[in-house]
Formats: sequence, structure tokens, C-alpha cells
Amino acid sequence: MSEQTTVYVAVAPKDKLEVGLAEKAAAIIKKDLHETGLILGGKIPRIVGRHQSLQAAESVAQSLRSLGLVAIVCSDSDIRHPSSTRFRAHLLQLGDGEITFWDKGRRAKVVDANSVYLILKGVLQSQTEKETTMTKAKLDIAATMLTGGIPIVRNIEEKIKNQSIEMEPFVRIYDRTSSEPVVEMHQRNFDYSGLGKKKAFSSLENLNVIVTELRNRFPQAIFDDRLMAHFRTDVPFATPEDEVEINCSLIYLFHRTVSDPGPAA
Repeated sequence: MSEQTTVYVAVAPKDKLEVGLAEKAAAIIKKDLHETGLILGGKIPRIVGRHQSLQAAESVAQSLRSLGLVAIVCSDSDIRHPSSTRFRAHLLQLGDGEITFWDKGRRAKVVDANSVYLILKGVLQSQTEKETTMTKAKLDIAATMLTGGIPIVRNIEEKIKNQSIEMEPFVRIYDRTSSEPVVEMHQRNFDYSGLGKKKAFSSLENLNVIVTELRNRFPQAIFDDRLMAHFRTDVPFATPEDEVEINCSLIYLFHRTVSDPGPAA
């Protein structure tokens, strides 16, 4: 982690807040009590501070840990990953102790039971804008005056922009080596024929079948579906896509911190 890059401190929520904990944490992260309470009582790890050095971030994180909180120190490179080289699966084959995935380029990736650390299920939220043309009848005042008051109506075309929010569930598989997923699957444009007789009627049902298969075949893996709800981040200029990446990475780093204290990625 470079000393020149922005270093973030994130803190995980607590199942139960002890008396006085929020006040002590608020003093450390320099946020008001109400905001701190929402962070500690939330659902996912949240970034609570940005620092210009690793030393400053570690000092804040250590103070939070002394309160019994799970604090994570990370940089942009730890929580935001380029997606151009990510393996996005399009087809799978269920084996006895492994699952083989193929992407649209027919590249194969074999995932065996011993390598799976985390199965993360979430939802991508995207905003689409569609332009439609509507024809409206409008009174032509100038033409009406020329006719001595006889109404002249003309058809006018108006362009209307409609925005809609689309939700698409996804599944990511992680090993212990990196917060970059080994395999990623999206609900749409996936060929579910590899499920055979287990194939359901809808793509959403089929994705849930895959999740069930993953959990049955990799019982030692952690399963986390908190990101089925949409959460914002505290990173400036983060796009909706960035928010998904950041939240996925923070959840991965949280599990690594809890299950294997020390360097997580």
C-alpha cells in the first residue's frame, strides 16, 4: 500500500451496541453521534475515514479495535478493481467435487471445493434512460386569429425521457488470495442448461439453484447475501458500479479480518 495514495478506514457494524460505544467511536472518527450510531447499527462495513498515510489510518483503526470493533485499513487498489479481466461465467458443469465454468469466449475455469472461501450474492442497480416521442394536439393561436376565431389545432411531437431502475442479481466466488472474485455470474445472459434436470423456469430461480449448489458443494465456504439490498458508500465520486465493487471488497476484507487476523489481501 503506497504512502502517497488515499488510505481508508472502514468499520463493521455490531449486532449489539454497548452503552457508550457510539460516543467513543464518534470521538475517534470525528463524526456526530447520530451518524456513528447508524454506521455501527447498519448491515455492512462502512468507510469512516480517509487519510493520506498508512500510519494515520492504522492509528485510527487501532483506536477503533480497542473498543472491540472490527476495523479495516485499505486503499483504492484494495477495494476498486478493473472488471476488464474478470472471469464472468456464461455456462457451468457440475462435477462431483468441483464446478467447471466457461465464459463467452469458451475459456474454462475449474473451481474445486478446497479453494472456495466466500460465496457472495448481491444485486446490481443500474439506471436506464429511454426517450419516447408523444404526439399532442396544440392550439395554434396565430392561425386561429387569422381565421377570425375558428380554432386551428396542430399535432406537435414532444420527446419525453423516462428513467427506470433495473436490478440484476449476481453471484461471486472468492478464494483466500484476493478480494478480486475468482468467478462472477450475472442473472441475465447466462446459459443455465448445465443445471440439467435441476433447471427451473426463470433465470432468477436458476441463479438461486446455482447458489444452492454452491453452498451444498462448498459447505466450508462463507455465504453472504447482505448486498441483495443496495448500499451507498462514503467514497467521493463513486458511481453505482463503484459502490458495488467497494461494498463487495469491504465484505470480503471483513470476513478475512475476522477469520484470519493479519494481512487480508
